[in-house]
Amino acid sequence: MLAGGCDSPVRSGWSIGEPMFVQSFAQGAYAYDEAGRRYIDYVMGYGPLLFGHTHPGLVSGLDELARGGFVWGVTHPEEVRLAERVRAHLPSMERMRFVTTGSEAVMSAVRVARAFTQRSLVLKFAGNYHGHFDLALLDAGASAQTLDARRGGIPQGVARDVVIARYNDLDCVDAVLRGREETLAAILVEPICGNMGWVRPEPGFLEGLRERSNRVGALLIFDEVITWPRLGLRGAQGRENVTPDMTTVGKIMGGGAPIAAFGGRAEVMEMLAPDGPVFTGGTHAGNPFCVAMAHRVLDLLEAHPEYYTQTASLARRLADGFRAIFAQRGLPYAVVQDESVVDFSFRAGAPSRNYDDARAADKARYAAYYRAMLERGILLPPSVNEVMFLSIVHSAEDVGTTVAAACEALP
Repeated sequence: MLAGGCDSPVRSGWSIGEPMFVQSFAQGAYAYDEAGRRYIDYVMGYGPLLFGHTHPGLVSGLDELARGGFVWGVTHPEEVRLAERVRAHLPSMERMRFVTTGSEAVMSAVRVARAFTQRSLVLKFAGNYHGHFDLALLDAGASAQTLDARRGGIPQGVARDVVIARYNDLDCVDAVLRGREETLAAILVEPICGNMGWVRPEPGFLEGLRERSNRVGALLIFDEVITWPRLGLRGAQGRENVTPDMTTVGKIMGGGAPIAAFGGRAEVMEMLAPDGPVFTGGTHAGNPFCVAMAHRVLDLLEAHPEYYTQTASLARRLADGFRAIFAQRGLPYAVVQDESVVDFSFRAGAPSRNYDDARAADKARYAAYYRAMLERGILLPPSVNEVMFLSIVHSAEDVGTTVAAACEALP
């Protein structure tokens, strides 16, 4: 039996008090339940399925990929080539190391930053989600609320080396750092947040983090596990024109296969063994099968830049459909659309700026909406903190069906 009935708590539906959706099959833009009923899927693996489920460019010829083996435990030319391709799109990643998950990537980046600066303190932001290692779970977004760190297995010593600020609030950053600037190893941030709804940085916010990192001798770490390459091959850092010292990527890079990476300035990454004293490693790190899948993802995106225009156009149509419903009903909800992401929360006013705004959303209303949409064949994330992801295989008909369902489901 599975502990808690699932392998990741968000899947259980506990955060909105709804039953767990059990899936038996997936294809294209659709998920199927155990009874074979089809649903338009906007979970999309929580982000990585930019091409939808089972895209031919990713799943064709898998026997050939597997014939050479899934894991070797040695370095091979294709992982070096993949690193070169990633660096071409994200020049800030002068050197990188592949791992298996986003959690590993961020955990490793933090360790390297602490070693490079010889400091311990990490500043992170409420509502950002960086994985399920100890430091990351303090005041985290997604469905990772850890209300009691000690009961959640997080030692008090971990909490002493973390300060948490409000996203989009440089005054709060200065306040929580005051008197501790010389102990700061890193500022860790989602440059664009996807785990407390979709929250964009306000003008000057990321630049302010860059300036403060420089001033106190700390490293700036961008967690782009959700944003690269969903927002484009230059990532959030390219779009926002702010260069971090370190970057973490994952999820979409493998098109659903488990691969991630962390990297940054060459002098920082020289801290890693065997060149330096910091150990990170893993038998599956850079394994040939997942590396080959990542090459396929980049092949598709580099050959088809129109995919971004296509998905953004569909997402705008979906967002406009929601806006029209809200205007007709007099509902005071703001809709956010960014490339292939659509989001709104059951909270009056402007789009969320931070986690305080996000937590003000009405969970009960979202639960009722989630249930009503599921009954109408639309699969949404079972959490108020998650967003809707579109893929290149969603169609205008899917969007129209979704808007019609929302028109019935919304009060």
